[in-house]
Parts: sequence; C-alpha cells; structure tokens
Amino acid sequence: MTKEILSPDQILSLLLSRDEKGFNYLYKNYSGALYGVIIRIVRYEEEANEVLQDVFVKIWNSVKSFDSNKASLYTWMLNIARNSAIDRLKSKSFQNDLQNQSLPDFVNDHATLSTEQQHEFNEIQKGVNTLREDYRILINKAYFGGFTQEEISEELGIPLGTVKTRTRAALLELKNILKEFKFIFLFFFIK
Repeated sequence: MTKEILSPDQILSLLLSRDEKGFNYLYKNYSGALYGVIIRIVRYEEEANEVLQDVFVKIWNSVKSFDSNKASLYTWMLNIARNSAIDRLKSKSFQNDLQNQSLPDFVNDHATLSTEQQHEFNEIQKGVNTLREDYRILINKAYFGGFTQEEISEELGIPLGTVKTRTRAALLELKNILKEFKFIFLFFFIK
C-alpha cells in the first residue's frame, strides 16, 4: 500500500471544507515537525504534548485566516506552534508547574521531522547561517530558541527598539536569501 501524498493546496482545500481527512493527514504528517519546535521552547514532554493539541485546534479553527501570499502553509503552522509554545511558557500555570518538575526530558528535535521537513529546516538554517552575526544571533534566539524580543533585549543588553529593528531587517534579508535558495519562506508576521 502506497502512502498518499497531498500537496499543501490539497491539504488546505480539505481543511477549508472542514474535511477530517485533511486534519488527519495534517496531524499524521506534520505533528512531528511542530512538536520539535514546541519542545525546544517548553522543554517538557507533557507540556509540549498539550501545546501540540492546542496548536492543531488553532489550525483547524483559524485555517480561514491563512493567507498564502504571506506564508506557506508549513510556515504558518510553525508560527502558530512557536507562538503557542511561548504563550504556554509565559502562563502562570506553567510557571507554577515548573517549580514542581524535575530536569527537562530533552528529545532529538530532528528525529521527528520527515525527509522533506528536514530539507526545509536545513535550507532555513543555511539561510540563517549566511546572515551577518548580529542578525543570526537574533533569529536563532527568537525562532529557534523561543526567546521574546524583550528577553533578547535583556540578555544582549541592547535596547528593545534596536532588537525590533534588527529583527525586522534580519527577516527581510533572510526572506531574500531564501528566495536565492529557491525556497519560498515568507514570514506572515512581517508587516
């Protein structure tokens, strides 16, 4: 039996028509990648699993707000996962639970990615690595480390406005670099 492969457009069409087949396909094929982003931020398996479930509910409920002119479906979902993980990290219930837990159970982030998702991640990482050092540090902290702009400002000892300006410039430069790699990776949050 061959594995059915759906394009992002087919997945989106199924989700927009509220077809559970689309949701099940999405979960089966993308939950590992989204989990990898979430666990890097929250660091606890139980919390990461809860955030992952929340992320899929958000995707299902807000798919009509997806705009392919701003991001690919995969990028849009990654941003929902990242933002949800950061929200969980900041929540009072997480902070209270954190006091009662032992050391985090780390996982191999890349082990859960499909070959295609690993390729996409590698292309993004190559692009990030070509950025000038101050931009690379900001992108790595914000998008791979789960830091907020305020936390980056505090950690690096630079004004928040400078962090915001440099992050925006870094994202715009990264967007151009990734186009050069023939990899379409648009950040839906660039305004």
